[in-house]
Amino acid sequence: MGFKMGIVGLPNVGKSTLFNALTKTAAAQAANFPFCTIEPNVGEVAVPDDRLDKLAAIAASKSIIPTRMTFVDIAGLVKGASKGEGLGNQFLANIREVDAIAHVLRCFEDGDVTHVEGRVDPVADAETIETELMLADIESIEKRLQNLVRKVRGGDKEAVQQERLMRQALAALEEGKPARLVEVDADDLRGWNMLQLLTTKPVLYVCNVGEAEAADGNAHSAAVAEMAAAQGNAHVIISAQIEEEISQLEADEAVMFLEEMGLAEAGLDRLIRAGYELLHLETYFTVGPKEARAWTIAAGTSAPRAAGVIHGDFEKGFIRAETIAYDDFVTLGGEGPAKEAGKMRAEGKGYVVKDGDVLHFLFNT
Repeated sequence: MGFKMGIVGLPNVGKSTLFNALTKTAAAQAANFPFCTIEPNVGEVAVPDDRLDKLAAIAASKSIIPTRMTFVDIAGLVKGASKGEGLGNQFLANIREVDAIAHVLRCFEDGDVTHVEGRVDPVADAETIETELMLADIESIEKRLQNLVRKVRGGDKEAVQQERLMRQALAALEEGKPARLVEVDADDLRGWNMLQLLTTKPVLYVCNVGEAEAADGNAHSAAVAEMAAAQGNAHVIISAQIEEEISQLEADEAVMFLEEMGLAEAGLDRLIRAGYELLHLETYFTVGPKEARAWTIAAGTSAPRAAGVIHGDFEKGFIRAETIAYDDFVTLGGEGPAKEAGKMRAEGKGYVVKDGDVLHFLFNT
């Protein structure tokens, strides 16, 4: 399990440039005119994790397989998209299919790159897209409530729950609040998720700044940071142009280039880490002479469900998990020494996997 992040934003904010850089492809046409992305482009990237390399070195693993993250470059939205303006509902539907939204905001000044609204105001841009998503959710809810009337009158329990949850969401949306701010009881979570509302998606604001501002940002990105903090959302500062240049370099050259720019790491690393935090994701490892591999799970995942990420049969026939904490594996020098030191534990079905665990699953076939 990795996760799928949709890259959204107004036209000409640098979405496709960022996508090209992140996936190291030219699949998305980056051009200086609106709607150059006609179909959502999908690309997968390896999730960088220094821990995996260290584990592989200790175990002398022949291959290293990182977990992967999927980026979906969704064409630019404009004001009125919820009513079909621009390329409209086609792209609102694409957003429903992702786990989180990376909302790219133009935080750079460049007279050669046109802005669809004729000005640079990332906070206003964010409000434009949030409004369109809220309007789309309102329209969707109103239609679905009409279709539920007969079932609700008939006492259908699922329909009654759906109506109650939709009215909760509608009340928030009509107050100008996204549905993600609605507090939902644990018993209602499954039904709530089934509503598939656009504004329940977690949001990560990506401040696209100029090359000279990549390290510290600027006044525009500072305004976005303030907005994100007030909303309880996250933000990262990235220069899409720098990421594009890095994507063309060899690893050693990329490190030197980053140092020259005063950057500790590539924007991709920051973006993925922020995405993981946004979705409360963690990583566990399987390590051996054949391969060292990273697996992504949701925080709080039980050992059997973590095993199921590898294969469904592992979860069905789960017996136990042999577990070594990452720090113990590295400090002691591998599985054998960790076992001798009493740092390998046998955990049952109730064990909650921790970030960095090195696991070996035993199961019945």
